[in-house]
Amino acid sequence: EDAVFLRKKITLLRAFSLLIGSMVGSGIFISPKGVLKNSGSVGFSLVVWFACGLLSMFGALSYAELGTRITKSGGHYIYILETLGPLPGFLFLWAEFFAIRPANSAVVSLAFGRYMLEPFFAPCAAPVPAVKLVSLLGYYTVLTLNSWSVTWSARLQTALSVVKLLALALIIVPGMMLLAQGHTENFQDAFDRQSLVLDKLPLAFYAGMFAYSGWFQTSFVREELVRPERNIPLAVIVSVITVIVGYMLTNVSYYTVLGTQDVLASPAVAVSFVQRAFKSLISVVPVLVALSCFGTMNGGIFTFSRTLFVASREGQWPPLFSMIHIRRHTPLPAVMLMFPLVTAMVCIGDIYHLLNFFSFSRWLFIGLATLGLIVHRHRHPELHSPFKVPLFVPVTFTIICLFTVAMSFYSDPVNISIGCTMVLSGFPVYYLVIHRQMSNRCRSPFYYLTHKLQLLLEVVQQEIKTY
Repeated sequence: EDAVFLRKKITLLRAFSLLIGSMVGSGIFISPKGVLKNSGSVGFSLVVWFACGLLSMFGALSYAELGTRITKSGGHYIYILETLGPLPGFLFLWAEFFAIRPANSAVVSLAFGRYMLEPFFAPCAAPVPAVKLVSLLGYYTVLTLNSWSVTWSARLQTALSVVKLLALALIIVPGMMLLAQGHTENFQDAFDRQSLVLDKLPLAFYAGMFAYSGWFQTSFVREELVRPERNIPLAVIVSVITVIVGYMLTNVSYYTVLGTQDVLASPAVAVSFVQRAFKSLISVVPVLVALSCFGTMNGGIFTFSRTLFVASREGQWPPLFSMIHIRRHTPLPAVMLMFPLVTAMVCIGDIYHLLNFFSFSRWLFIGLATLGLIVHRHRHPELHSPFKVPLFVPVTFTIICLFTVAMSFYSDPVNISIGCTMVLSGFPVYYLVIHRQMSNRCRSPFYYLTHKLQLLLEVVQQEIKTY
């Protein structure tokens, strides 16, 4: 009875919650170990955390301008497609679907399962099969919710954003209290240069940037935002500043209570912190952390389904995935597509190997997207943008991203080579399937299958363009 399209249901508060909910997830509770291990000392790790926050702000501001220049949803994909062309856009889509997004979702899901089970098995570690089972149950729950309702997904994100900030506060407050009482022994020789290994720094940045990743999430749902020209920059600036302050204070609290060896030995840093500093909350904080990861899973599914939706609409993905449920008004096929790959990576993966595996591809394409902003400015100087950042912001962000990606080949050649191979494998697919149009004889079986799935899932093409 009504027109079938994605409604504008994301207000400024929901945009802020989406960003906070996506950034504050598993990262701040698992990345401190990776940052410390690869930076070598407490002092250098704090420098890396602040530098990652500053770099995230540069990237977020660049994406805010892209979001006001390019009015389609789709995030990294649509920005690369519109500024650098169809081949780089498809290569991103290929790597995102087969490597970046499932690995990222698996990392967050495994963190959710680990923290959810931690209170039941403490002081022992939770059994790995049980962690993976709970991880998958959490992921499937979020998948079902996103298939059911955009409104309820957005409301859950808002509620869990409050939970995330509460979890950070429960770590920051006792740590600051102990620091004020003079417990500074873990900060002695904070900048020990003997333990600094320069070729490992890119891996430290990957771990830190993973914790901040999520500042780009509003760009994926641009068409569903209310007043995007105003709300994208405002939500981005406020949320990134909030997260930088929260993360710095959280890491100082960790190091106030836990020594270097304690952080490196802990499979769940937040749990080790609570065991040492605030035993009365031993069963509360892990659950709050798990809910925080749950919110990050929700935000990830919510946004990536829009990338597949837009890619299908642009003709670079099967047409089924640009369809919307006739009653729920959710991109149901795009939401459901990821679960086989995420399931496989949760079953076989390890958090830190997965993190290095997908970080190479992710930061390569984010650097290319901000390079695209520079190209777009040069090509269209006449285009008026309601939000514009100084040119040094995207230039600095692009150079650092691409330099870090290049350096990572020395730091972790095996995982980075796998990620590079995954990206390059998209070349033949693009030229055989996308660039060369298939004949009608080849396309007819796909049309038949699409039609049957369309009837089964009760989905139709979007009736009007909202961008």
